[in-house]
Amino acid sequence: MGNVTLKRVTKEYDDVTAVKDMNLDIQDGEFVCLVGPSGCGKSTTMETIAGLTLPTGGEVTIGGKDVTNLPPKDRGIAMVFQNIALFPHMDVYDNVSFGLRLRNFEKEEIDRRVERAADILQIGDLLDRKPSELSGGQRQRVAIGRAIVRDPEAFLMDEPLANLDAKLRVHMRTELQRLHKELGTTIIYVTHDQAEAMTMSDRIAVLNDGRLQQIAPPLTCYNEPANQFVAGFIGSPSMNFIEGEITERGFTSEFVSVEFDPTDFGVSVGSAVTLGVRPEDVYLTDQTIGVDHPTTQIDTTTDVMEPMGDEIFVYLAHGDRKTTSMKEGPQKSDQLLMSVDPDIDISEEEHVEVFFDRSNLHLFDQNTSEAICHSLVSPPAKSTLGERATTED
Repeated sequence: MGNVTLKRVTKEYDDVTAVKDMNLDIQDGEFVCLVGPSGCGKSTTMETIAGLTLPTGGEVTIGGKDVTNLPPKDRGIAMVFQNIALFPHMDVYDNVSFGLRLRNFEKEEIDRRVERAADILQIGDLLDRKPSELSGGQRQRVAIGRAIVRDPEAFLMDEPLANLDAKLRVHMRTELQRLHKELGTTIIYVTHDQAEAMTMSDRIAVLNDGRLQQIAPPLTCYNEPANQFVAGFIGSPSMNFIEGEITERGFTSEFVSVEFDPTDFGVSVGSAVTLGVRPEDVYLTDQTIGVDHPTTQIDTTTDVMEPMGDEIFVYLAHGDRKTTSMKEGPQKSDQLLMSVDPDIDISEEEHVEVFFDRSNLHLFDQNTSEAICHSLVSPPAKSTLGERATTED
């Protein structure tokens, strides 16, 4: 069984806490991505699972066995790193079989495992080549093959595609998904690239400041983020955030008002809240077709436009204002980011009226950043936000 469980795992370095009270339960055969910004604790969490670093507190189990203090070789895991680190003087066969030969496996068993891995990864015709004769994608496959022959309970992959070019990364993402289907082995994958996390994983574990923010399927993290951090981190470009307060008529801010009954959503008049709206849920006033619950119109002025081919990102300033700085992007309260079709006739410094789709608006508590609701059409149903951290400071 390749289930991996972390119970209240903490890792401290002097006065820095890299991981704090991490509770994580990964099921046998799952593909789980640990994702978050630099310094969030995802690599430390991976290293703790691997045994490359010992936790300051807590417990790590793999396959139901407590491995907290065991060395990596006794944990039944195999790792693939960002730095491929193949032996340059060995051919592919020797690189792939190196770990097995160290463990004194029989020659017939080594041949069988290498042949199986080569077949899965389609590198059978490369076994007699040296690493210098391989492309970047081929070297990465060899590194994965070296892990496959271990027949581990879980694969741990720490940004293995980071050094590849964009086109090859996309190709290798597909290959890793196929590999997971073929092997059915647990994969724990560290990345800062949310595109990798969204496209490959069964569930995403979003980390920030050493804490687990949410673990849930990719679309749940996107559509029902547990808090404002997850809402801003998952999704590219980021969600728009507008700070305001609750009145008897709903949400109000300096530039935006949305009417609803606060009692339906369990919020009190006078509460400080943040309204969240994704760029694809901001519409021009002539785009009302297909939107059943539009808000009132909002006056804006177009600023910067970014053609992306299949869509155009349009930065909007409220009213007749002109944006003076784009450093904070769409999350700045006096800015909005809108996504429109490329055939929309729109230009810079043009006055336009926009509205939001109320069925896809999010509310967050300003004090805790926790999500209040993910639609302002009907009261929130039973939470499907996935697991969150279960401990407090």
